[in-house]
Amino acid sequence: MRQLSGLDSSFLFTETSNAPMHVGNVGIYDPSTAPDGKVTLERIISTLNERAHLAPALRERLVEVPFNADFPYWVKEKSYDPELHIHHMALPQPGDWKQFCIQVARIHARPLDRSRPLWELHLIEGLDNIDGIPPGCFALVSKTHHAAVDGASNADTGLALCDPTPEIRKMDAEEEWVADRPPTAIELSMLAHANNLTRPQRYLEYLQESISSLRKAQELLSERDRTAFNKIPRTRFNKVVSRNRVFDGVSFRLDEIKRIKRLAEGTVNDVVLAICAGAMRRYLIDKNELPEETLVSMCPISLRNAVTGSESANQVSSMAIPLHTTIESPTERLTAIIRSTTEAKELSRAVSANTLVDAANFISTQLFVAGARAAAEQGMANFVSPFANTVITNVPGSPVPFYNNGALFVRGWGLGPPADGNGLFHSVGSYCDELVISICSCRDMMPDPEFYAECLKQSMSELLEAFDLSEPGALIEATAKPAPATSSKPKKTVKKTVRKKISTRVSKKKTVRKKTASKVTKKKTARKKKSTKAAKK
Repeated sequence: MRQLSGLDSSFLFTETSNAPMHVGNVGIYDPSTAPDGKVTLERIISTLNERAHLAPALRERLVEVPFNADFPYWVKEKSYDPELHIHHMALPQPGDWKQFCIQVARIHARPLDRSRPLWELHLIEGLDNIDGIPPGCFALVSKTHHAAVDGASNADTGLALCDPTPEIRKMDAEEEWVADRPPTAIELSMLAHANNLTRPQRYLEYLQESISSLRKAQELLSERDRTAFNKIPRTRFNKVVSRNRVFDGVSFRLDEIKRIKRLAEGTVNDVVLAICAGAMRRYLIDKNELPEETLVSMCPISLRNAVTGSESANQVSSMAIPLHTTIESPTERLTAIIRSTTEAKELSRAVSANTLVDAANFISTQLFVAGARAAAEQGMANFVSPFANTVITNVPGSPVPFYNNGALFVRGWGLGPPADGNGLFHSVGSYCDELVISICSCRDMMPDPEFYAECLKQSMSELLEAFDLSEPGALIEATAKPAPATSSKPKKTVKKTVRKKISTRVSKKKTVRKKTASKVTKKKTARKKKSTKAAKK
C-alpha cells in the first residue's frame, strides 16, 4: 500500500461529474503485420495479463481516507481481470474520420469507476474510410486517471506494452505480485492522525530546503515583463464545462517544423505554440470574439528526470506562456513567443524540481475538497479570472516504429482533461517523421472541432509561407546542412545566409509585383487618354 502525493490527490479532489480527470491515448494500428493478419480481443487481454507488472496502475485500486482526513492510498488488488476494463466496438459503415472522432469523444467524456483500478481500454474496429490510414485498421483508446499517471509516464507505460518488432515478446515478472490487505476505516484514520501530527515539522524542513530557490524565483519574477499577465482575458473556453466532449487531430511533417525552428532560432515547442496561437486567433476571429489582450497558455513541464526521492505519479510543473495573439504577423508572433518561453524557462529553472512537486503535500485535504466542491457547485469558473486560456502539452513519442500484438502503430494522439475554467486542451506528440496535435474540448464551447482542426492546418501553412518554405525548392535550400566546423560561429553564418537568400527571393517577388502593377497602371493611363480623346471628338 502506498499513499498518493498532494499533487496526485489534487486530480481526485477537483474531479466532478462534468470534468473527469483522466488522460488517455488514441492509437491506430495496422493488423496486416500481425500473425495471421489480425489482432483479436483475446490476444490483447492475454498480453495485458502477461505484462501487468510493467504498469502498476493496472492492478492498484484507490482507497480514500474517511472524512478526507489525509491523502488517499493505492492498494494492490488480489484479483486482476482486464476483461472488466476492456470494451469492444466497431464503427458502422462507412467508418470515416468524423464517426471515429465522435466515438472517441464519447468514450473520453465518461468518468472512470473508482471502485476498480482507474483505467479502461476501448478496442474500435471498422476504420475503413480514413485518409492516410489503410482500410481494416483498428484503434485502441486508453483512459487512465491523472492521479495515477502524468503525460510522460502514461506514454512510457503504453510503450512498455508494445514491441519493437512484429514478434510478441515474452516478458516475465522479476518478482511475484503480492496483494495488499485492504485497510479498515479505523486503520486509515489512525494513519491520517499520525501524518497530520508530523506535517508541521515536515513543512518547516521543506521551507528550509527551498527558501533559496524561492527567493531567486521571486527576484526573476520582479524582473520579468508582467504586462501580458496583468489581465488574462476570458474567452468561450474559460467557463464551466458541460458533460459532452469533442475530439479532433491533425498531423504535420516533423522536418518542416524543425526547418521553421532553425530559421527562427527557437525550439520545436516554440513552433507548436505558434501553430496553436495562430489557430486560436483564427477561430476566435471567425466568432468575432478575439480579445484585445493576448491569450495565455499553460504548458506542463516534465520533471521526471530531475525529481529525487519522490514516489509521486505526477512529476510535473508548468509555465504560463503568452501566445501573443494580438500580433497579426506569424513570424513576429513566433519571435515574441520564443522570447516569452525563454523568460519562462529561466524562472522554472530557478526553483528546484523537488520544491515544485513537494509543495502540494502540505495542503489541507479537507479544506481543498471543500473548496473544490464549492467552486464546482457555484460555477466559480464563470466569474473568476482564468489562470490560462488553454493547455498545450508536448510529450515526444517514439522516433522508430513499434508494434502492439504484432500490429504496426500507424498514428496516434493524446487526450487531455478539459476542466472548469479551461475547456480547451491541446495534446502534442511525435512519431517517426510526424508531429501530431489533438484537441479535446467541451462541445458547448467548440461545436465545430473540424473547423478548429482546419485552423491548425491554416496556421501551419501561414508559417511555412512566412518563412518562404511552401515551395519545394525553398524547402531543400533552407534545410541544407552546414559543413562541419570547429566553432559555433559558422553555424550562425549559415543561418544568416539562408535568411538572406529567403529575403532576397521575397524581395524579387515584391519587385516583380511592383513591375506588374506599374504596367497595369500605364495601361489604365493609356485607356483614360484614349477615352478623353474620344469624348472631345
